[in-house]
Amino acid sequence: MIAVGKRWYDGRFRPQVPTPQADDAEPASVAPERQHPTLTSADLDAVALGERATLVHFSTAFCAPCRATRQVLSQVSEAVDGVRHVEVDAESHLDLVRKLRIRRTPTVFVLDGDGRIRNRASGQPRRDDVQAAVVAVISRDDVS
Repeated sequence: MIAVGKRWYDGRFRPQVPTPQADDAEPASVAPERQHPTLTSADLDAVALGERATLVHFSTAFCAPCRATRQVLSQVSEAVDGVRHVEVDAESHLDLVRKLRIRRTPTVFVLDGDGRIRNRASGQPRRDDVQAAVVAVISRDDVS
């Protein structure tokens, strides 16, 4: 039964919803610095972020699913205007891995045009799921 649950959960995108810390007075109060973590081009070795969205893929050299994830993310970023795919070597960026609480590779983040993390998936995502996550982020930005 655990394998079935893991298989369903693996590679699925989860929205990154800001959560208050235990010391917050009200559950709805979230300090601005804890709302949505933001990644900049400096965090990603001066690689420019996408104009509308960025797919940030944390991988390692020994990770077999990372190769398939790289292909899927590249295909989606080429198909959608203003979306960029950035691959980050997790072993070379341990501080960032700890900050973002990455436990395994591949881990994929979908950033909006301002670099805020909006979605996250651990494991190899399916192309349809990646496209849906990107469209959700882009449409959210188009509305605001």
